[in-house]
Amino acid sequence: MQASSRWMPALLGFLTAIGPLSTDMYLPSFPAIEATYHTASGTAQITLAAWFAGLAVGQITQGTLADRYGRRAPLMAGLAVFTLASIGCALAPSLWFLSVMRAVAAFGGSASMVIPRAVVRDLADGHAAARLMSQLMLVMGVAPILAPTLGGAVLSVASWHVIFWFGAVYGAGSLLVVWRMLPETLEPARRFRVGLAGVLARYISVFRERSFLVHASIAGLGMFGMFAYLAGSPPVYIGLFQLSPPVYGMLFGLCAGGYILASQINPFILQRFGARTVLRVAVRCYLAATVVLAVFAFIGGFGVLSVFLPIWVALFCMGFVQPNSAVGALSGHAAHAGSASALMGTMQFVLAAISGTAAGLLTDGTARPMAALMVFGAACAVFADLWRSR
Repeated sequence: MQASSRWMPALLGFLTAIGPLSTDMYLPSFPAIEATYHTASGTAQITLAAWFAGLAVGQITQGTLADRYGRRAPLMAGLAVFTLASIGCALAPSLWFLSVMRAVAAFGGSASMVIPRAVVRDLADGHAAARLMSQLMLVMGVAPILAPTLGGAVLSVASWHVIFWFGAVYGAGSLLVVWRMLPETLEPARRFRVGLAGVLARYISVFRERSFLVHASIAGLGMFGMFAYLAGSPPVYIGLFQLSPPVYGMLFGLCAGGYILASQINPFILQRFGARTVLRVAVRCYLAATVVLAVFAFIGGFGVLSVFLPIWVALFCMGFVQPNSAVGALSGHAAHAGSASALMGTMQFVLAAISGTAAGLLTDGTARPMAALMVFGAACAVFADLWRSR
């Protein structure tokens, strides 16, 4: 059983796409979910926060399993859990049950986010890893572009429950793909068979390494702002601007397209300027875009483009920040890439859970809470980059 190197980015991208698909596809259904369970506006965002919390817990667990048992077995187990929990989401009798099932689905689905990154580190390092990571992002980038549009299309002909049935089918298909096509990239001799104390010591060792901590912080704080946008955009676009779910999905897809465009330009820019410079400029441009968004949001009255355009620029900048910060965080940890990837992912999604919860609690019918949270995340990312430059 071998996977062609030509198809490896597509294979890993297909698996990693579970994350953005499960996050983004059901965003247009927030009003419908609230109507189904007769809950107040903004309460559906609790399910998104539960998803992020499950990812945070799941990633650090999946990283340990991937370093101890190899890449294939933990990935297959996680996909099975994700598939079953997605069925539970489709059948959920209440908002709280849906939230619990979302957390369980995230716990299992996190394997498809942690382990492909570890596979990249198993196969390459440095510029080669950045190039492979960018190729992976191109494939997985189709998911956030199409997911909200697909979700909006589903809502126009069926109930929101069908979105989770789709997730269950995708999870089962991914399990089949791993079983049939993905080779084991971590040989038994390189696996860590240690107890809980050894696992904790390894995580502490990774966390204390300065390059990892700085780069992972930049990635996590960038995610803080991105997920404030994810959680805050449905009330803004659908509630404030009265856009239909399909139109919301189209705007969401255009912003995701900017992110993917930047990730594909990234390898060429790296060759000329280097990762250090690219990352430094990208986080500052990201901050500038969010400040412009906040100015328009707090003044008000400028229409949907005053929100859409700064967000597009912000996500374009994130297309440079995320792959370069990920490679910077993992480059010194070849021996335990799964644990390093998991710890980075946990940091990202703890921040995402905080951001998503805050976006739900602060919802006021305007773009102000979303904009303020995005500025906060971007400013903190710039401070982390200043720490990196010392």
